[in-house]
Amino acid sequence: MRTTRTATMAAAFAVAAALSLTACGSGDSGSDDGSAVDKPATVEKQKKGGVVLDQPFEKPDLTLTDTHGKSYDMVEKTKGHPTLLYFGYTNCPDICPLTMSNIAVAKAKLSKEERKKLRVVFVTSDPKRDTPKELGKWLRGQDPSFTGLTGDFATIRAGARSVGVSLEPSYKKKNGDIVSTHGAQLLAFSPKDDKAHVLYTEGNATPEILEKELPKIIKGETP
Repeated sequence: MRTTRTATMAAAFAVAAALSLTACGSGDSGSDDGSAVDKPATVEKQKKGGVVLDQPFEKPDLTLTDTHGKSYDMVEKTKGHPTLLYFGYTNCPDICPLTMSNIAVAKAKLSKEERKKLRVVFVTSDPKRDTPKELGKWLRGQDPSFTGLTGDFATIRAGARSVGVSLEPSYKKKNGDIVSTHGAQLLAFSPKDDKAHVLYTEGNATPEILEKELPKIIKGETP
């Protein structure tokens, strides 16, 4: 029987910093200035599942624009619902599409009632390129029920930092590639108190682990 590792807040931030900071590049045109690393951190697969936080994160107070161009208050719209929150961007070549695909695969294995309760929110770390239209098109390829949000980068960054996720402005390399650095943590919020009690990193947000643990998260339990 698997036991889930419990971490203090300091340990959670260490996990986030050491394992989840990912730099992604694409050949898209555009120009931003900022500093970020050029290569993603290597991550050894973790097989124990989500990290249970001793001190859960409050849900970020974010009001952004959804894929229909409407205002979306995350706290209000997801209140009382089990919620998965991820920060990334549509031009990410690897980690973002893989993580969202893993969630979609695991979600498809849930019961109809569980799927109805679950909310999955993807907040862009590259709002200059990720318009509501682009976000909507990209997320429909993952799961049409996923919510995509975009807006002002400073607002998004502040919201991400409030839950321990690091974001850096994207920038253009000399070869034309666009690099965007973002934390790869997936946060799971409980429907009981709307706080994130469980954190997944790039190495343990697999379909198998999510399929096993999401039913408990949906009930407001920790895996």
